[in-house]
Amino acid sequence: MSHGHGRIGKHHKHPGGLGNAGGMHHHRINFDKYHPGYFGKGGMRHYHLKRNQSFCLTVNLDKLWTLVSEQTRVNAAKNKTGAVPIIDVRSGYYKIPGKGKLPKQPVIVKAKFFSRRAEEKIKGVGGA
Repeated sequence: MSHGHGRIGKHHKHPGGLGNAGGMHHHRINFDKYHPGYFGKGGMRHYHLKRNQSFCLTVNLDKLWTLVSEQTRVNAAKNKTGAVPIIDVRSGYYKIPGKGKLPKQPVIVKAKFFSRRAEEKIKGVGGA
């Protein structure tokens, strides 16, 4: 029985070496063709790389109401007591730029930063 090693010849353990052995020698054609640039130095490591410190996740005004369910918006519009919905975006976003329009419905928005135009638009619909 050959158990998957063919009828002719013996099965020998690792004729080409284990793993990536021979990349510069007997497996050179494969490495040059399919893994160019595998060997040699390639620049320096930058330890403790400082990522962009001013990176700031934003959500525009026109997308603000998508963070709240449609049912909440409808209920808030019907509400006669004057209770205004609060949208707190501090958990996922930092800044609210002023792109887009808000529906004519007051809303309280909590965020770390607002653009000047966003603030004007939110106050324009009666929010804070």
